[in-house]
Amino acid sequence: MKKLGVAVIGTGFWGKNHARIYKELESTELIAVCDVNPERAKNIADQFGVKPYASTSKMLKNRRVDAVSICTWSTKLAREALRSLKMKKHVLVEKPMATNTKQAKKLLETAEDNSVCLTVGFLMRFIPGLKRIKEAVASKKIGDMVCATAKRVSQWPERIGDVGVVKDTAIHDIDIMKYLTNEDPACVYAKTGNMRHKKFEDYAQIMLTYEDGKSAFIESNWLTPYKTRKLIITGSEAIMKLDYITQELWIERQKKTVQPKYKFKEPLKLELQHFVNCIINNETPIISGLDGLKALKIAEAALKSSTKNKVIKLKW
Repeated sequence: MKKLGVAVIGTGFWGKNHARIYKELESTELIAVCDVNPERAKNIADQFGVKPYASTSKMLKNRRVDAVSICTWSTKLAREALRSLKMKKHVLVEKPMATNTKQAKKLLETAEDNSVCLTVGFLMRFIPGLKRIKEAVASKKIGDMVCATAKRVSQWPERIGDVGVVKDTAIHDIDIMKYLTNEDPACVYAKTGNMRHKKFEDYAQIMLTYEDGKSAFIESNWLTPYKTRKLIITGSEAIMKLDYITQELWIERQKKTVQPKYKFKEPLKLELQHFVNCIINNETPIISGLDGLKALKIAEAALKSSTKNKVIKLKW
């Protein structure tokens, strides 16, 4: 079977990981990498034995490239995704997908016009334990869902560049809440601020409320001296806790706590394999461009809520 030709735009820390996995997958052939820094592009290209580019436009003319991962700085994502979609390339664009919802809507329209796949890099969805939680919430194995609490904190100054903590890290949990509830929140209330970083917010507390009464709380910062990535789902009959880093899952009931055992899997490999499978089999990705647009809309509402110090009602 012919392998899918893929390329990576942006060869920083995360882009290099995309290139590595595409090289490992049996269903893909890594054709090229591209970066505005020619030396960095060449170094990564040499590492994986592919062609380097410093110009996206030139790389996209390569007919062997069927699909691209876009791993640039956040404010450049939409521009590169739009170029790729117009060239009829299938696109996985990293979060937050775009600078604003207007740009995100343009990406959805362009993908549809060119009949190509568009998905967004919400990596957490591919952690096995989260799928178990999703199934438990949907089947009410933990009773009715009451609330969800997410904590995503660490010191991460090397990632601070062109967006703040809301669009860089909290947006993961914004998407997860949509995934678990299968609902769009009715209202957003948030507090953000910057303690150590002058240009962007480096901490945020976000509350989402839903029409049926349940709620979600998201804490995110670049301040805590150690890395924590956790999710707690409170149900009327049980509580589920997930550690995203170790992938350990706990289910707490009145009389006992159990810890299901399953094999640790690399989420990025699962994500990229899913992207490739959707293209090869002409299937709809589990994370759509619309999911990315909605997460960005909620993130924007959170920032607006903090600025205006009031609850923002969302219109869907």
